[in-house]
Amino acid sequence: MAKKERTDEKILDVDARMQGTIIFKDPVNLRINGSFEGKLETCGSLTIGENANVRADIQGDKIIIAGKVTGNLSASESVALIPPAVVSGNVQTPLLSIAEGAVLDGQLKMLSLKNTGSGGAKTLSLRDVAQYLEVEAKVVEEWASQRKIPAEFQNGEWRFHKVAIEKWLQDEKVRP
Repeated sequence: MAKKERTDEKILDVDARMQGTIIFKDPVNLRINGSFEGKLETCGSLTIGENANVRADIQGDKIIIAGKVTGNLSASESVALIPPAVVSGNVQTPLLSIAEGAVLDGQLKMLSLKNTGSGGAKTLSLRDVAQYLEVEAKVVEEWASQRKIPAEFQNGEWRFHKVAIEKWLQDEKVRP
């Protein structure tokens, strides 16, 4: 039987001191309440709690910060800073919310939110998919041209729907 869990059922609430690299390939609702140092890559929602102290570069979909973060943030969907958040680092995101009392000390790069068609399925570039799958871009391009991966060729470049890629992975279509 296929494993089908909703994102809100995969909740990880961490109140500990950790160091290293943490990568979540499947969507998860992660909340950090303690200390973390290193690198963090998530799918789904990441919340840095009010008492958390994080020294890391963070990459994710939806990032909510109420604690202290030192490091660069890159979010594909949104970043929200709520008091008493203090972020020291650069931020890249298509949507940013900074509530009164929260602090951002760094540069901001607002990304375009690329939506297509029905359901607002986000599109990804060849490089994004290669990074997400942890393979070389030429491998993803080869798969796309051979129709081994769901993709569309638009305006001279391959485009991928994030939802289709996630379903493709869930159905175990890729075996690098």
